[in-house]
Amino acid sequence: MALANGSFVTEFILLGLTDQPDLQMPLFLIFLIIYLITAFGNLTLIILIVLNSHLHTPMYFFLFNLSFIDLCYSSLITPKMLMNFVLEKNIISYMGCMTQFYFFGFFAISECYVLTAMAYDRYVAICNPLLYSVAMSPKMCSYFILGSYFMGFSGAMIHTGCVMRLTFCDGNTINHYFCDLLPLLQLSCTSTYVNEIELFIVTGKDIIVPTVIIFASYGFILSNILKIRSTSGRSKAFSTCSSHIIAVSMFFGSSAFMYLKPSSAVSMNEAKFSSIFYSIVVPMMNPLIYSLRNKDVKVGLKKTLSRMFSHNLISL
Repeated sequence: MALANGSFVTEFILLGLTDQPDLQMPLFLIFLIIYLITAFGNLTLIILIVLNSHLHTPMYFFLFNLSFIDLCYSSLITPKMLMNFVLEKNIISYMGCMTQFYFFGFFAISECYVLTAMAYDRYVAICNPLLYSVAMSPKMCSYFILGSYFMGFSGAMIHTGCVMRLTFCDGNTINHYFCDLLPLLQLSCTSTYVNEIELFIVTGKDIIVPTVIIFASYGFILSNILKIRSTSGRSKAFSTCSSHIIAVSMFFGSSAFMYLKPSSAVSMNEAKFSSIFYSIVVPMMNPLIYSLRNKDVKVGLKKTLSRMFSHNLISL
């Protein structure tokens, strides 16, 4: 029976990262550890920001949302990937695949704009500190986050709608570890011309526009930092921005490498290993980057542990 959207398949088989038996268990353990670190790191950062009043600032409000997105993003992809290493056939239903694809797009696009809002926050803090309380008021920060999620929602809806118009005939084997756009396009037995145009326009907008804004923000920031005469002042300003620059470079660099070229030019084996970086490694690295290089987070961790220790002593 054909589905309402014209697809003849009711389920897909995910091939996973590799089909070599000797690598299945070692890779399972590696990615399980990565996922546990990701979940623990992002949950810890979320809890620290909620519990410590000195972290209730615009920068940490954005960081809270970044950690939430990374936690959801990783939980959407990694568990299904782990199943590939222990099951003979990792099957996902058609609607399950479309749902995973939608939320993957939602969280990925939302992260692009949250990172952009964080760059703007640093720009205002360093270049226009007197206007900071107005430009980054709680109301404005809420607008930035709502706007980020709206861009994620609308972009994911467009991508998913365009994929659901495709027909999948006899081929239902996806050469990937999750339902990503490029392997779905290569699996379709109908023309993907419209999807290629949509991919270039929507993905280009969601990568290029934030990248331009971020580079412009850091151009102004760098210009301002160079005017600071004090070495300690320069060092503090660079330290404030360096964590964000690292996070932006990793996420946007790996995403642009994957999606800003025709799907026909992409090798699926290359795509699988490249996507590991932005879908699995980056969500693990973000909390490490922001916590290990951030004095405020370390202070928050000490205060939280101290309160927990004191509470335990009192209860005893």
